[in-house]
Amino acid sequence: MPDGLDFTGSFHPAHDLRFLRDVTFQETDGAEGKRRVDQQIFDEVLAMVAEAESLLVIDMFLFNDLTGKEDRVYRTLSRELTDAIIARRQARPALHCWLITDPLNSLYGGLESAHLARLRAHGVTVVTTRLTALRDSNPAYSTGWRLLLRFWPHHFGPMLPNPMAGAPVPLRSYLDLLNFKANHRKTVIADRGGVPTALVTSANPHDASSAHHNVAVVFSGPAVADLLATEAAVCAMSGAPEPAALVAAAADPGAPSPLRLRVLTERAVERAALALLERAQAGDKVTLTMFYLASRPIVRTLKQAHQRGVNVRVILDPNKDAFGREKNGIPNRPVAAELTVAGVPVRWIQTHGEQFHTKMLVLEPAEGEMTTILGSSNYTRRNLHNFNLETSVEIRSPQDAAFSTAVRDYLALAWRSQPLPVISGDTETYADPSRWRQILYRFQEATGLSTF
Repeated sequence: MPDGLDFTGSFHPAHDLRFLRDVTFQETDGAEGKRRVDQQIFDEVLAMVAEAESLLVIDMFLFNDLTGKEDRVYRTLSRELTDAIIARRQARPALHCWLITDPLNSLYGGLESAHLARLRAHGVTVVTTRLTALRDSNPAYSTGWRLLLRFWPHHFGPMLPNPMAGAPVPLRSYLDLLNFKANHRKTVIADRGGVPTALVTSANPHDASSAHHNVAVVFSGPAVADLLATEAAVCAMSGAPEPAALVAAAADPGAPSPLRLRVLTERAVERAALALLERAQAGDKVTLTMFYLASRPIVRTLKQAHQRGVNVRVILDPNKDAFGREKNGIPNRPVAAELTVAGVPVRWIQTHGEQFHTKMLVLEPAEGEMTTILGSSNYTRRNLHNFNLETSVEIRSPQDAAFSTAVRDYLALAWRSQPLPVISGDTETYADPSRWRQILYRFQEATGLSTF
């Protein structure tokens, strides 16, 4: 692996720590209920951009206005963020700005991204992640791709329908797509009003994703310098200029804080999640809220925690919607069936075209501080085993801290079934004990022959 990946940071004092969430729900019962969207995350991102003084580093997986078959777009997030960055560059010409993203946004060179072109024209360093430096999550395909298909010219061969809507793309775009790996990170770093500040989230500035459920954390303190180092590693592996070092204040621990935070990337997220589950004891409460849950080590450890008397709860996306297309419920529905048989309570977020895109694990012990892990990482082999680029953070907070209260309030809302608005439903809502789906999910998880 390239240097600087699979990073486990030290715990540092966290200052100005806040929990943010985006929630979408129906205000009334039934399929025709009025949709309400209550969002915080990208309002905060835009504020960070507007207040950046000398450095702005943004790493986002999906940054485009391609909508697939989705006919309802809540916000044009890609344009909002592009406009905000350009406006700040114009107001602060000396602002050093990096936008790191995944080649999916240009369909792997098959089309021009108007947003990225505008940013380049205004002096933003746009870094397209070099995915060939990463390990292959789908080796059955990628072995042949590395030997032969990677040399296929980008504009040679038939033009095919764009899988994300828009203009047709060349065959080469599909050949790259089938490697099934990505820079899946979602981070923002800025010297906000002169104070090094960071945001780590599960949300993308992607128009078709703008109504998704998501979570984020914003913080200042020395962990910001760790986060910047992980982004510099991506620039280095992609052959791009690295962001300038933050001002010395970023590495200064400053005043002590009862809130502590560390940065985790790639497989470090799995190690931290397993350690959290393994130390949970009878009487403790563990809640997992997840878009994709497929990791066999995580599923086994959840069941073991339940058997020890830990109050384990799991809240999942039903895996039924993807930008206007219908999905088959894999991996979450067969995993939920397995957990239910083991006695673990599972609830489904009641989505209506949007996705429950949250990725968060919380331990509330009977005594002691709360632990929260959140960020970009789904709990799948691809996300946790050094195939994708991922960033999450682990926060230790007193149970009476405002951050802890905000997390608990969010979990209570996500578990809510009555009264209206209904946020989640019982296990039976999307129960799928199918043996065939269980076999298919395990095969796809083990081999990488899947989109999750």
